[in-house]
Formats: sequence, C-alpha cells, structure tokens
Amino acid sequence: MKKDTRYQYYLRAVICAALLIGLDQFVKYLVVLKLKGKPAVDIIKNVFQLTYLENRGAAFGILENKRIFFYLCAILILIVVAYFYTKVPIEKKFLPLRICAVFIVSGAIGNVIDRVRLNYVVDFLYFKLIDFPIFNVADIYVTVAAVMLVVLVCFYYKEEDLERVFSHSGK
Repeated sequence: MKKDTRYQYYLRAVICAALLIGLDQFVKYLVVLKLKGKPAVDIIKNVFQLTYLENRGAAFGILENKRIFFYLCAILILIVVAYFYTKVPIEKKFLPLRICAVFIVSGAIGNVIDRVRLNYVVDFLYFKLIDFPIFNVADIYVTVAAVMLVVLVCFYYKEEDLERVFSHSGK
C-alpha cells in the first residue's frame, strides 16, 4: 500500500473527528443558549427530558473537580487510540475498528474542550424514567463506540484478525 493512501485515511479520520467534535460543541452551545437557567423540557413525559447540568465530575458525579485526572485520562486515551489506529490494516474489513477509534477520540476531545473552556462538561440528556445520569453527545460517541468495539472483538473479528491488528507494522 502506498504511503499516500494511508495518509489519506488519516486525513479522513481527522476530518470526521473534527466534524463530530464540531457537532458536539454546537449542540452544547445550543443547550447553554436555550436551557441554562430554565426548567427541564420534557421530550417524553416522565421518561426523557432535556435538562441543563454543569458536570464537574464523571458519571454519577464521581471524581468531582479532578480536572488534572480527566486531562491525563484524555491524553492517555488519545495516545492509545492514535497508536491503535496506526496499527489497524487499511482494509474494508477493519473499517468498523477505525470508525470506533474516531468516535472515541471525538467524544474524549469534545468533553476535554468543555473542561478546558468552562471548567465543567455541559450535560443535558436525561432518562428520567430510570434516573440515568445526565449525559451529552460526546458521551454517546464514547459509549456507543466502546460497546461496538466489544461486540466487534467478541463476535465479528476472528483471533487471526486481531493478531493482524496488533502485529501490523502500520505500513
């Protein structure tokens, strides 16, 4: 495979990540504009609502105000995912792995932008029926990609496929 082709894949990944991050930040901007300081908006009464929350921690409010910890985790995630992305063969069969990587990085960066800019993450999606923690678009990126990654590794890829990923030279 030509080097130019691999760099084209990297460029597409960066562009897709930038678009996903842009969408996350735009939605959060709208949430601040329309929901901050206002009552929750029921989408499905007593089931799902939009409600503004300034999250200074992680899920369920754990690790509140531990910004340095979150920055270090985000940096580690970015390094691991970038390294992983370079190891994945550029073949159609491995496209789902590359897509998962782009979504995980996009979600991580989306929430880091909030932490750097605001000192908290803007959350607004709330499943009231099950009292699920309030979350945002970036959280959806990370969660869906992580679940898909587990499904792919457990049910789609064979052991020899995964060996190719982890022994691949990236060329």
